[in-house]
Amino acid sequence: MTSAGGASIGRRNLGLPGFSAGTFVVLAIALSLFQLYISGIRPLGLFYERAFHLALIQVLAFLLFPSKGRSLPTRSRMAWALDVALIAGSIFAALYLTLNLDAIVNRAGAWSATDVFAGVVAIVTLLEASRRTVGWPISFIAACFIGYAYAGPALPGVLRHGGYSTGRMVGQLYLGQEGIYGIPLGVAASFVFIFILFGALLEVTDAGQFFIDLAYAVTGRQRGGPAKAAVLASAAMGSVSGSAIANVVTSGAFTIPLMKKVGYRAEEAGGIEAAASTGGQILPPIMGAGAFLMAEYTGLPYLEIVKAAVIPAILYMGTVFVFVHLVAVRRDLRGIPAAELPSFGRTLAKGWHFLLALVVLMVALLMDFSVARVGFLACVAIAVLAASRSVWDRSTPGKPGASQSDSVPHRSLVGWIGSGIVRLVDASVVGARNALPVSLACAVAGIIVGIVGLTGLGLKFSALMLSLSQGNLLLALVFLLLASLVLGMGLPVTASYVVLVVLAGPVLINDFGLPVLIAHMLVFWYSQDSNVTPPVCLAAYAAAGVAGADPMRTGLQAWKYAKGLYLIPLLMVVHPELALGGAWPVVLGKATMSMVALAAFAAALEGQLVRRLTAVGRILLMAGAATAFFPSVLIGTSGTLFVAGYTLWDFRRQEPNNRGGAADATI
Repeated sequence: MTSAGGASIGRRNLGLPGFSAGTFVVLAIALSLFQLYISGIRPLGLFYERAFHLALIQVLAFLLFPSKGRSLPTRSRMAWALDVALIAGSIFAALYLTLNLDAIVNRAGAWSATDVFAGVVAIVTLLEASRRTVGWPISFIAACFIGYAYAGPALPGVLRHGGYSTGRMVGQLYLGQEGIYGIPLGVAASFVFIFILFGALLEVTDAGQFFIDLAYAVTGRQRGGPAKAAVLASAAMGSVSGSAIANVVTSGAFTIPLMKKVGYRAEEAGGIEAAASTGGQILPPIMGAGAFLMAEYTGLPYLEIVKAAVIPAILYMGTVFVFVHLVAVRRDLRGIPAAELPSFGRTLAKGWHFLLALVVLMVALLMDFSVARVGFLACVAIAVLAASRSVWDRSTPGKPGASQSDSVPHRSLVGWIGSGIVRLVDASVVGARNALPVSLACAVAGIIVGIVGLTGLGLKFSALMLSLSQGNLLLALVFLLLASLVLGMGLPVTASYVVLVVLAGPVLINDFGLPVLIAHMLVFWYSQDSNVTPPVCLAAYAAAGVAGADPMRTGLQAWKYAKGLYLIPLLMVVHPELALGGAWPVVLGKATMSMVALAAFAAALEGQLVRRLTAVGRILLMAGAATAFFPSVLIGTSGTLFVAGYTLWDFRRQEPNNRGGAADATI
């Protein structure tokens, strides 16, 4: 997006009739301004922030996903009436709660008929908004939990409870702080949206293209260069985009065709992009909504969550990087000719200001600003830096990085200001659109969490988990992984994490003795598996669409490349220093040992080291990798030395005239 005329990417891509599109844009701007106000100027009360945020989100959802399709001529009066009623219901539920908050608090437990009616309206409109935006499974699961609260007396065994009335459930889900307006929605309203807006500002100011070009400039000439660039670019953009799927369809549009061009099969290209984009969700500083939710649930500072996530995330991205390198070596895939790659110097000159925005973000974190204020400062920084760079390019035509439109000397000041305003409007639209699934998923997760607290289901799940695992931590983690996959079939990653941590978190911490942060990191990592694990693998399905590949084969490839999602949490359990820190020689040594083990595992799975591996070689490398999962430093160090020695021996077995070409193939 380099010109004013091409800047309206947000409104143009809505696909709505004029009035609906205009209303969406106005409300998206209002939502962005509201979020900037409460983040950087003056926070409001809990219910006021969350109710206003959710009301606008729901109205935007009903505008973007109307009944009976988007085309005006095909929509019946009944469909229009339904949408108007749902929009009115969303606004009514929010206004009723906020305008009558003091009276509602005073009659706590003795709810009036109007209280109950407003609560029912709030629940129904939320479930319908989430169904349209995220899909029917999440609303269906929430409805099943509500049904569970009603049907308690008729259920068998451990699931049985006394049952709850509509009024009691409304008090829990709508009129209290443990349901819809609970922690998940609070995190979405207070923290997540402002960082999604930051990501949208990066997008409309061409940061995405900058990160992709920079990644290609660094890795493009290496073996399998486009795949390695995809890993780096997806990590950079995925960490701030808030969605693995969104990252797949944006960066994947550039990276997947180039991967196919140098020789990766379509399903391999899609799988690599899905695995790399999923890694963006566990990579600081943003980590989707995960870091903010973990900070709320653990009570730890956000900066502590970010610090704990750094080494595990590097290990994950390193594992994906090793996988794509080994595939390139095995198939002798070359990089892209230098003439076809962007220049590193010119790319950096064009987009260095985007890196400054990330520096501002990290400095604000280190200065212990509140998370909301950090997001506010990051948004202001990227807007100011983009405007300053545009002024520089406008006043100095021909400078490296100046776009064609910005370098025209006679371009009017009015046109330049207009272009900037259009970009800000676009950022509001893109931010609001990207926030819809996150905020709605968090609100629906609040329903599930509220029912879990109301019925005591969490304690029952913990008892069941203990009983099935017989006190064995590894077996308990297997059950947790299976539960995350099942939940992932119906819930987005954020909601899956919330539900799992409420159900399984207490047993991991209280009964198995895991540190609080390790337990939450485990659950968060395992909740990511629905992006890449068949039969769900939503990110892989999105990548398959871009790559023109078979969805299930792409999912299997993504599952292979994303094996770090399953192994690295186990390493965190065995070696908590990877997340919790400690003496730097210990942390560095265990991180190195872990990376060597993960690389050996990838080589054994792929059947390729410096040369093709025999069955015996695979077994030996797998055994070397397994040593890292023992708490003994001696065993882990022995395995690391064995893998290093085996790799050196494999390299020396190369034909002398092939060693030069194989040098860059060594792990």
